[in-house]
Amino acid sequence: MPEGDTVWRTAARLNEALAGREIVECDLRWPDISTVDLTGRTTLEVVSRGKHVLHRVEGGLTLHSHLRMEGQWRVEATEGLASRWRRNPQLRALVGAPDWTALGLRLGMLDLVPTAREADVVGHLGPDVLGSDWDLTRAVDNVAGSHVPIGQALLDQRNLAGVGTMWCAETLFLERVPPWTPADKLGRERVERVVARAHRLIDNGRRNAVQSSTGSYRLDEAHYVHARSGRPCRRCGTTVRVAMIGEPTRERTMFYCPGCQGGLGPTDDGRPQAPLGSSRGAARSRRSY
Repeated sequence: MPEGDTVWRTAARLNEALAGREIVECDLRWPDISTVDLTGRTTLEVVSRGKHVLHRVEGGLTLHSHLRMEGQWRVEATEGLASRWRRNPQLRALVGAPDWTALGLRLGMLDLVPTAREADVVGHLGPDVLGSDWDLTRAVDNVAGSHVPIGQALLDQRNLAGVGTMWCAETLFLERVPPWTPADKLGRERVERVVARAHRLIDNGRRNAVQSSTGSYRLDEAHYVHARSGRPCRRCGTTVRVAMIGEPTRERTMFYCPGCQGGLGPTDDGRPQAPLGSSRGAARSRRSY
């Protein structure tokens, strides 16, 4: 699932292409709003809220979308827009301006709500890591008061909005915090360091096409633990591992280093894990995760 910095860049790109321009073509391929036509209205702005995209248009309406696991917004030149895009079975939304057209592919959520009622779709979110409402104290209060593992608490968008599995894993590794430690047992000072680190990483991530926690922007060197199970830890050499974290039916993958982060997690069976991308690792991932 895209992280908050990726969604922020997506919204910024859509805003640059569409804000202040009249909508000349609209095709919303989603139940309940498939007959809505926004043509003739002007895009006021496109902003992100955590992992959500809010496309505000003239007349007090907001087109709300969430990318979920595989969604994407593309921006293509309107002139000569290939018909293959309109025929694409993965197309869920098309919003075209005279110069640029936004194409929503494989979107996980699409709603049209009154702008005055955006809270109906994003009001449950905690402080946005990249938003004007960012409030470190409130985010720390939310996380430190959670009676769940710290990794799970960071991923709960009600506590703070925008942290996904990648930045969660990288943050906890850098702070040497075991992901399964109960958040309310860490102590407020340590939770504050964790949340502040996550904010710094994501704020830096929105400025670069490659999300890096290591300082390197080479794709194979950008992360310490995320997607590196079966490979040696860059810090101590212990094999990085992946296990599940969270409540049943809502588990998420958590990459971590047992050597740097307090040993095997309680959901880790300890069996050998091949590097992701290898045939053995891929087969195991399908079976276990």
